[in-house]
Amino acid sequence: MSNLKEILEKKKICKSIWFMRQAGRYLPEFREIRSQNQNFINLCLNSELSSKITLQPIKRFDLDSAIIFSDILMVPYGLNQKVEFEKNHGPILEEFNLKKFLNNDKNSFTQKLQPVYRAIKKTREKLSKEKSLIGFIGAPWTLLTYMMGVKKNKTEINYTKFITKENEINLILDKLNEYLCSHIENQIKAGADVIQIFDSWAGLILPEDLHNYCYIPNLKIINFCKEKKIPVMCFPRGLNKNYQEFNNVVKPDCISLDCDIDPAWARKNLTDVVLQGGLNPKLLLSSEAEILKSAKKYLDIFRDVPYIFNLGHGLLPETDPDKVSKLIKFYREY
Repeated sequence: MSNLKEILEKKKICKSIWFMRQAGRYLPEFREIRSQNQNFINLCLNSELSSKITLQPIKRFDLDSAIIFSDILMVPYGLNQKVEFEKNHGPILEEFNLKKFLNNDKNSFTQKLQPVYRAIKKTREKLSKEKSLIGFIGAPWTLLTYMMGVKKNKTEINYTKFITKENEINLILDKLNEYLCSHIENQIKAGADVIQIFDSWAGLILPEDLHNYCYIPNLKIINFCKEKKIPVMCFPRGLNKNYQEFNNVVKPDCISLDCDIDPAWARKNLTDVVLQGGLNPKLLLSSEAEILKSAKKYLDIFRDVPYIFNLGHGLLPETDPDKVSKLIKFYREY
């Protein structure tokens, strides 16, 4: 059993380290592959390359877990909504069509995403049994913001457009939940032994809507994972002090801390749950002394509770891999 599963399933205090976006643009070996594969969706659908990229940070850093190289927007792709990634712009999705969305079925959805599951299978075959393979999804709310185009920017949502379609929103969230559970099940069958839920835009939800749009959709997926006896980690980014209510309602095995959460507050208020991450990835752009000082702060605070060392968001493209190596070495020797 991997250290990650020991922590998640047995609440054991032991060492486990991995990073969000650990396979990505900061690695020269990834950039080499990416330069020859300009279409990001097609790269995610290339099982051989996806598996190879997934294993790159394991080979370089000997991290405790791998997370499959894919994207949360493979789900709208699987639901026949066109998804494109433009350089320096991010994802662009075609205008949402409710009728087209409702006409999807699980068989065709699964078929479109077969390359993702093959990549997981290939990776599991090559990965040491002592290491976990993390599958993941975007939470229903976060996917909906992309699919319906209601997100204005990183801090604001078009609620006027949103509120006028409340019944439609609830219908979409319920249907997304069904497809996401199917996607999780397929990842488990392929070899994923832990699931991470990224609710990247949870912080854009108004407080009065959190229960309906964040807590309940996540809870349904958590309950599905528990039925499948698979440990699950949640990342409700941007909830601030509502992290506590999220934890009390949703009850995940693990909750990932974003960069704005004070670790001392989390240690005191987020109980009966494994804690993960929190370190600001921007710190890895600073001096080695500053990086290790900040890492020590987290390790000191969480030294006597089950804790997974990670960041409060993904590794940045401009991160120096040597600094990542030094951070890992510091963690191992702590």
